[in-house]
Amino acid sequence: MPGEASSGETRSGAATRPVVAVGAVAVVDDTLLLVRRGHGPAQGQWSVPGGRVEPGEPLHLAVVRETLEETGLEVVVDRFVGWVERFSSPDEAAGEDPHHFVILDFAVTPLDVDAPVVAGDDAAEARWVPLADIADLDLVDGLYEFLHDIDVLRRPEAGIPAGTEPAPRIS
Repeated sequence: MPGEASSGETRSGAATRPVVAVGAVAVVDDTLLLVRRGHGPAQGQWSVPGGRVEPGEPLHLAVVRETLEETGLEVVVDRFVGWVERFSSPDEAAGEDPHHFVILDFAVTPLDVDAPVVAGDDAAEARWVPLADIADLDLVDGLYEFLHDIDVLRRPEAGIPAGTEPAPRIS
């Protein structure tokens, strides 16, 4: 289409269509696998591992690939847990990185829970975070609420009784 770049953005930088992405929700014992984004719309914030689905790539393989690239861990996809949409803020829309992501999140299980977590690709840092410490991190917008909605933060091992969670940190 004239004036449109292959990435789903116009030459002016405005997002023209949603980009499909995946996320991996890995909970082992009382910890959640998180990455701190090294660049892009959520640079410096913590999120579950994940990223864009490549053309022709099945969703489950995208989850496995993104998790391996960002954390060094091999995982098995267990089930679909939910979806979210992320849009550019007005400030971002005026900048160089406008976006509209549709993110499909999947529960995953690491093949080796004792394997070291190593940040890679666009992750500046990757680690297992105790569930009770999640609210203390600078999370991507909506992640805390999403984890609560899919019962990750209501789990008994989180040490947080349902309905008494601290407010998420907003920065």
